[in-house]
Amino acid sequence: MTLTNILVFIGAAALYVALLPERLRRWALYAGSIVAIYGLQPALRIENLDFIFPTATLALVVLGWLLSRAPEQRWQREDTISAGIMVALVLALSLAGRMLVESVRITPSRPPSPVSLAVVAIIAAALLGGLSWIGHKRRLFVPAILLIVVLFVILKTTPLAEETARLLRERTGQPASLASAGDLGWLGFSYVAFRLIHTLRDRQMGRFPELTLREYVTYAIFFPAFTAGPIDRAERFIKDLRALPGREPVHLTIGLGRIAAGVLKKFVIADSLAYFALDASKAAQATSTGETWVLLYAYAFQLYFDFSGYTDIAIGIGQLFGITLPENFQRPYTRRNITQFWQSWHITLSNWVRFYVFSPLSRYLLVRKHKPSPTVLALIGQMATMIVIGLWHGVTWHFVVWGVWHGVGLFVHKVYSDRTRMAYIRLRDRPRLNQWIGIAGTVVTFHFVVIGWVWFALPDMATGWDVFLRLLGL
Repeated sequence: MTLTNILVFIGAAALYVALLPERLRRWALYAGSIVAIYGLQPALRIENLDFIFPTATLALVVLGWLLSRAPEQRWQREDTISAGIMVALVLALSLAGRMLVESVRITPSRPPSPVSLAVVAIIAAALLGGLSWIGHKRRLFVPAILLIVVLFVILKTTPLAEETARLLRERTGQPASLASAGDLGWLGFSYVAFRLIHTLRDRQMGRFPELTLREYVTYAIFFPAFTAGPIDRAERFIKDLRALPGREPVHLTIGLGRIAAGVLKKFVIADSLAYFALDASKAAQATSTGETWVLLYAYAFQLYFDFSGYTDIAIGIGQLFGITLPENFQRPYTRRNITQFWQSWHITLSNWVRFYVFSPLSRYLLVRKHKPSPTVLALIGQMATMIVIGLWHGVTWHFVVWGVWHGVGLFVHKVYSDRTRMAYIRLRDRPRLNQWIGIAGTVVTFHFVVIGWVWFALPDMATGWDVFLRLLGL
């Protein structure tokens, strides 16, 4: 999200609040989110791909809605209007993108022909509409989730992404030798994928609420949180959407304040630290242990201010439109132990993985005939959770190592805290000692996390291992 995008969204929010009656605001968020995902998508080098990706996002979201509907939920007139608006907007964006000059069109490059899109829309409507008549949609939940996971793996695995880009280049008559993983920059897919899996799994378990097509699409692609989260839950989001406030200045004040804080964090602090932050080039140039530590500290704070800044901007823009998105960061570098750190860093991702990976895996292991011991159960659960979070960032070995690093840290802390619980309870009667132990815990936790960023920041294992040893003076 650029400064220009932020200013456009603030301007749109001003018009939204000042001009639109409340009965039209939900429709405005729906249509605005559809248009926004095309405008936010960056240009790609493969012809038409930067228009195809947002369109594919809409198709996957509609598929998710059809599968996540309750068996008794019927197609309503509002759903027909919502589907018509979606198709009309996509065709209008295609037509405008072909007729307007590059400087004023919303789409990043010249889109495909509206005629070809109309044909594809008819075929997609026929296929997706057929799902409405399938009586046992539960059989399709697993294939749908697997489809999302397969797409995720292709996009996040460099060799697979490069091979896919090469095939796409060959089909479009472009030089296959120039193919790279960057050709498949499907913006927002990671966050949309987690939202879709959440809705499908909750419908499988019979606890997903009934949503109209308009509500479901708005939730899945809500533009402030589309590119960098937070990962909201449908139940919480829909409560806000169905109770949009009137022209209340408190939302404007809070929203603008969060946006200002986010802009300061992201575009001033984080972008300044980026000049000194650890990367492969700077790691090769560092000549001493002290210099390497400085680079790593800069990277740790650059990553925090960048990501939390984006989150502040997303929450602030959401507030301007009457939606309160969940918090994602709560001073994580000040926490006393690694468990508290992960309760404060990328909170919505941690909660999602705990709910959909850790808990189901733990339940599965507990109902087996030969149950593992509580210690082994904790080790398996923590390692699986953190490896999944690592792979979410990229299917590469250095992200696996980063996940293992934190999985081991969480497991060791779990064992340690279980064995020292009574000692810490007794410390409540000695506040000064408790305070010093807390400070020591914060320092140790901070440096454990910072050292782990080595595997996150550097693109290959050899460079990461070299920097890791250099930090230790070896």
